[in-house]
Amino acid sequence: MSKVYERIKKCLECFKERIDFTPDIGLVLGSGLGDYAEGIKIVSTLDYKDIEGFPVSTVLGHKGRFVFGYVGNVKVVIMQGRVHYYEGYKMEDVVLPIRLMKMMGAKILFLTNAAGGVNFDFHAGDLMLISDQICMAPSPLIGENPDELGVRFPDMSNIYNKELREIVRQTAKRLEIPLQEGVYIQLTGPNYESPAEIRMVRTLGADAVGMSTACEAIAANHCGLKVVGISCISNMACGITDKPLTHAEVQETADRTAPLFKKLVTESIIALAEKL
Repeated sequence: MSKVYERIKKCLECFKERIDFTPDIGLVLGSGLGDYAEGIKIVSTLDYKDIEGFPVSTVLGHKGRFVFGYVGNVKVVIMQGRVHYYEGYKMEDVVLPIRLMKMMGAKILFLTNAAGGVNFDFHAGDLMLISDQICMAPSPLIGENPDELGVRFPDMSNIYNKELREIVRQTAKRLEIPLQEGVYIQLTGPNYESPAEIRMVRTLGADAVGMSTACEAIAANHCGLKVVGISCISNMACGITDKPLTHAEVQETADRTAPLFKKLVTESIIALAEKL
């Protein structure tokens, strides 16, 4: 048994000692959606700090806990605060929560984030269905491979599941919520990108840029989770406008867009569960 797997198993045992719940869908809340969990039918909560060996988020506004409950009739586990590589954690720590949700019983992973718009056709406040990704942070699969979770060289040709994307697409259409689609690129952060770096990622084919998500999607695919993801375009990336970037602007736009984002997430989860 690999050391990585042993560590996740210890976290799972800690979870099982405290919580009797088997989720069907895992949801990671990005900026602007932090309070989404308070709006569901909560069964239980578990603080990250109460799980032995679990990384704890240090980002302001991230509560740092799992919330277990129901969205409609769908059993979900929600990460209320994710762990980022830029916080100084090893990549295996960053994706440990994703692997743990799989071992809790989740079959689908729903990723959300706030991202900078790179596509000139995007605007702050847009929602973007992630169609594919570029990960410029270290792969979470580097090092010892936990064979219990997945193969050494996993395929990544369908990272964001086509069938699940179509469900979200149709849900947005039914709700009359405008939905962009595009490629998400993850850089390490925590600094925002320079204008030259934004020109670079646009050349690479990115439509939105952020500091999370892609590494989580890799780990999720590795361990057999089906993945779908939505970005809130919280600002236009550096160099696209003359306005300096601030975290306050990102948070303000994410908060303003949150009601529509929450509605789309809720209805999408209900629709996705029908495919389980």
